[in-house]
Amino acid sequence: MTVGNMDSAELFDAGKKGRGLRAREHLNAGDVVFSESSFSAVVFDSLVTKVCHSCFRQQADLHRCAQCKFAHYCDRTCQTACWSEHKHECGAIRKTGKAPSESVRLAARVLWRVHKDTGIVSDSQLISVDQLKDHVTDLPEEGLKQLQTDVLTFFAYWSHGRKQHSVEYISRLFGIIKCNGFTLSDQRGLQAVGVGLFPNLCLVNHDCWPNCTVILNHGNQSALSSALHSQRRVELRAVGKISEGEELTVSYVDFLNLSADRQKHLRESFHFECTCQHCSEKISDDLMTATAEKDGSKPSADKVKEINALSKEYLEKIDIARVDRDYHKVVTLCCDCLEKQENVLADTNLLKLRVFSITSEVLSFLRNFSEASVYARRMVEGYTKLCHPNNALLGMATMRAGVTHWHGGQIEAGHKFICKAYGILMVTHGPNHAITKDLESMRTQTELELKMFKDDEKKYQSMRDAALEITV
Repeated sequence: MTVGNMDSAELFDAGKKGRGLRAREHLNAGDVVFSESSFSAVVFDSLVTKVCHSCFRQQADLHRCAQCKFAHYCDRTCQTACWSEHKHECGAIRKTGKAPSESVRLAARVLWRVHKDTGIVSDSQLISVDQLKDHVTDLPEEGLKQLQTDVLTFFAYWSHGRKQHSVEYISRLFGIIKCNGFTLSDQRGLQAVGVGLFPNLCLVNHDCWPNCTVILNHGNQSALSSALHSQRRVELRAVGKISEGEELTVSYVDFLNLSADRQKHLRESFHFECTCQHCSEKISDDLMTATAEKDGSKPSADKVKEINALSKEYLEKIDIARVDRDYHKVVTLCCDCLEKQENVLADTNLLKLRVFSITSEVLSFLRNFSEASVYARRMVEGYTKLCHPNNALLGMATMRAGVTHWHGGQIEAGHKFICKAYGILMVTHGPNHAITKDLESMRTQTELELKMFKDDEKKYQSMRDAALEITV
């Protein structure tokens, strides 16, 4: 499917939800419903020197724009490809002497694009930027104060001599970005690195158990000529079968939260009350707060309350230790917390799953793969009971479990997890995403190693031990 092709989706009146998109044809899991290039996008303030401002990949030794000395790029081809988006920004930064915050930079980039293309950049764009919802009138007092500060900063930054706009118009623009901005991840999908505006994507309504997922495709930037680069874009991908005429939905929030917490987040950030089936019927809330059962009996309500409070205290200490990079302390705190949680909280309990995730991650970092694999496996088992079978979070967790088991010498389990993760991410990310390509290489490698293991276990273990000695 080419970028901008909207043959599989159409705009419709979604009733109380307002506008929405629905399928124009039958779709299967993994189908790309549509791709859309960003209208405008910026790198987060904290990562301006570490992420390419064109393709949003994290790279070492980025080249800095010689004029504004702010924007950074992989190389000259990435810089050339981004010049039409950066040129006004470059002049504004040189004029004011410094770059403003990411929200102000994105608002300015959006407005420069609106002036250039009147808010419609292609025939496939279903709605102009000015027609998107802003919800400025719904902002709390603190949000309004921040908005006023951003608007004042914007006017100081906006190039002199260009068309001027009212405070009301610029306030609406910031409101549109706040409600509709899409977080961009790096090429491995492991870290949020920026934010962009995608008008067609903004039309896809929320559901806590959606039939689609969104992934950032960074495009191909390997060509010597920037004219041959493919643009960064989001892809809306079906996670299961979708019937013709069925509404297309994505989740605006992480499903792994209680329905009340998801609804609260949606009210505060997106200004609507979620009435999806999973919220209305509180589906999976019981699993997310489940208690352990031993010999047919469950812990008392007072004991559960005590361990819940204790878990939250531990998680606060764990987060502090992670920020301080005291990873051995993190492991000690996690193990102490899990000992307290055992026989009280079930493995699907959100508090326990969070500790599983941190423990497996940090133990893997410390190269204690054998122990890490135990927690990674329990984490995946918990996620499997809670998540949609083609949930990207489940796919990433399963990949981590596969790598952990593989590195821990459990080649059969490692290969099985990696194959399962590959199947999920082929749906959510597609075959050309960097993560999927990595998984394909892992799957091939573990398949070879598994064959060696079955042919001659002693020879395989000897080869593996030698390889680990080299990498240590």
